[in-house]
Amino acid sequence: MDVQVLLKDMVEQGVEDIFIISGRPVSCKQNRIVKNWGEEKLTPAQTQEMLLAVYALAGRDPEMFFKQGDDDFSFAIKGVSRFRVNAYKQRGSYAAVIRVVAFSLPDPEEMRIPRKVLDLAELRRGMVLVTGPSGSGKTTTLTCLLEKINEQRNAHIITLEDPIEYLHCHKKSIVSQRELMIDTENYPAALRAALRQSPDVILIGELRDMEAIEIALTAAETGHLILAALHALGAANAIDRLVDAYPAEQQEQVRMQISMVLQAVVSQQLLPANDGSLVPAFEVMLCNSAIRTLIRDGRTHQMSSVLHTSSEEGMVSMDASLAKMYREGIISKQTALTYSISQDYLLRQIENR
Repeated sequence: MDVQVLLKDMVEQGVEDIFIISGRPVSCKQNRIVKNWGEEKLTPAQTQEMLLAVYALAGRDPEMFFKQGDDDFSFAIKGVSRFRVNAYKQRGSYAAVIRVVAFSLPDPEEMRIPRKVLDLAELRRGMVLVTGPSGSGKTTTLTCLLEKINEQRNAHIITLEDPIEYLHCHKKSIVSQRELMIDTENYPAALRAALRQSPDVILIGELRDMEAIEIALTAAETGHLILAALHALGAANAIDRLVDAYPAEQQEQVRMQISMVLQAVVSQQLLPANDGSLVPAFEVMLCNSAIRTLIRDGRTHQMSSVLHTSSEEGMVSMDASLAKMYREGIISKQTALTYSISQDYLLRQIENR
């Protein structure tokens, strides 16, 4: 099987993810539905052959993968697309999931990213978190924010990614893109180095551990704008996730630090729409004095009430966003309830209109 031809065909059909795994045919995901691409079940020998072909296309040595059992990298096929690869071992055989990443940068309007989210690109310092489950579009939102800065500001932007997905051209800004394991060893090492590279904006592909969080908070304190992704659903959960990365004796101090540097938390989910496509729902929390007090006092569970009553300041809760999408006929009532944070609140929003 010619892997390059296979990838080209799948891109032309609008496939989002490609699965190479023994015991079933090559498979793909479209609109979150997994389906087979052909009928021949792959053998372990065939998956190994295909994976080696992917490594050859990427010009990457598979030796580290053979030793460690998993590997992340990206590559491009000219005139086709870019691809993000996670190679791994399962049941003693080789497997991979390949995500299709367009050459062109995403269009915020097509991606349905709200204006209030894009306006966060106007910030000059502090931290903005973009949160949500895996595959919810966090990278797309961060890319759109970064490109707006690139188009409007004379700045030095440094991105730390694992792996690099979208490629940014230098526009008004200088954009330095660094990929883990190729350009740098890990996030903490890259963050420390970034602070010596005269940055104005630092994008962190994922805040994974206490060390990275600590350096990112310090960078935000010292006058840089930090844009970072975090695997958490909802602003309160995101802040709890940051605090819980620290030992108990340090948590009060870090809550104080977060309350001073955090500017906004954007949380998002991808939902099945009534027309069969996927659409994003956004929660936007802006750090006003009430939110900062709740963070400092460890009362994150009360943030939802501030979100619900601060729409005039540009805030919107996830449930309010879902209710609006339901009223506009974009999603079904069942979808809204399935993805809601508080079903009782959502039902009141729906029934009171």
